[in-house]
Amino acid sequence: MSDDKTRRGWDLAELKRLVALMKANDLGEVEMEEEGRRVRVVRGGRVVEAAPVAAAQPAAAAPAPVASAGPAAPAAAKESLGVEIPSPMVGTFYRSPSPDASPYVEVGDRIGKDSPICIVEAMKVMNEIKAEVEGEILEILVQNGEPVEFGQPLFLVRPAGGAA
Repeated sequence: MSDDKTRRGWDLAELKRLVALMKANDLGEVEMEEEGRRVRVVRGGRVVEAAPVAAAQPAAAAPAPVASAGPAAPAAAKESLGVEIPSPMVGTFYRSPSPDASPYVEVGDRIGKDSPICIVEAMKVMNEIKAEVEGEILEILVQNGEPVEFGQPLFLVRPAGGAA
């Protein structure tokens, strides 16, 4: 069973279940604690995992502020400019449908909710990823051919409502 677990101890099915729960109930954040492990999933694609609960309490308390203060400061600055599009799965990020094809999107492109924006290859299956947000591509956060994690931000988009 541990083979099905991520490096942090949560398996992909558990994380997908949390994301589905968030979508079904229109939640901005879900936190779960189980068997001394805790994970918090925040809408916008960030997965923040706390230290194991069984660890010494001073050690568990120290990483939490550092983890939220370090990545949150740049993320907060970026979020004020746009919305992150997260990877829906673990895999390899590709900007185009084939090596010789043009990228799906470039910085400055306008996209619709159903616009294909990239491919994430998982277990030899090419999964075309849709934007699920309308707006303008501000930044491409991952390099072509790079491995990506579930929830990792792929693109930064200025939503259509914010640009108008």
